Amino acid sequence: MSTSPHVVVLDHGSGNVHSAVRALAHVGARVELTADREAVLAADGLLVPGVGNFHACMAGLRAVDGPSLVDTRLAGGRPVLGVCVGMQVMFDGSDEPSGAQRPQQGLQQWPGTVARLAAPVVPHMGWSTLEAPTGTRLFAGVEDERFYFVHSYGVPTWDLPRPDGALSAAAPLVTWSEHGSPFVAAVENGPLSATQFHPEKSGDAGLHLLKNWVMSL
Repeated sequence: MSTSPHVVVLDHGSGNVHSAVRALAHVGARVELTADREAVLAADGLLVPGVGNFHACMAGLRAVDGPSLVDTRLAGGRPVLGVCVGMQVMFDGSDEPSGAQRPQQGLQQWPGTVARLAAPVVPHMGWSTLEAPTGTRLFAGVEDERFYFVHSYGVPTWDLPRPDGALSAAAPLVTWSEHGSPFVAAVENGPLSATQFHPEKSGDAGLHLLKNWVMSL
């Protein structure tokens, strides 16, 4: 029997996810693309992909009971990794326009609202450096590398206060990048991690990051 970590890429209709499947397999995971509840909850790790529009991503997640699947995994301390819009949906909501013409609610794992990047040129498309925090496990060995972004919206502030005392050791680790102004590029928060950039499109650095995550499962 294989001892490789079993990772499910959540199949909720979010564009071409096969590059993520291939990248995870390349770094040693047994990968399954599915929305089957039993498989999602049993997997060692769950990757939540997302491209394009926040509202379309949320609609796809709701269609496969994604909010409940993410909640249930996190309640049991089961690792989840959100990528690109799959990171944005972990926040309270988004100001990205929709047919409803009102902010769209996210999964509300973290406080904060996704907003249009405050930059002269949008979308932010290309390779950018990061400011990874001390103690990061996700970026261990690639703290100074560039990663590939393609997005027009991001999270401009981190609104969860840092705890004091003994609890401070468990505070979320937030990585920043900048395009016109700073935005959250990644978060490591217990079983829940997420990246605004696409690790599966970020060459060797992205593969290294995915291996860090897979090997932590």
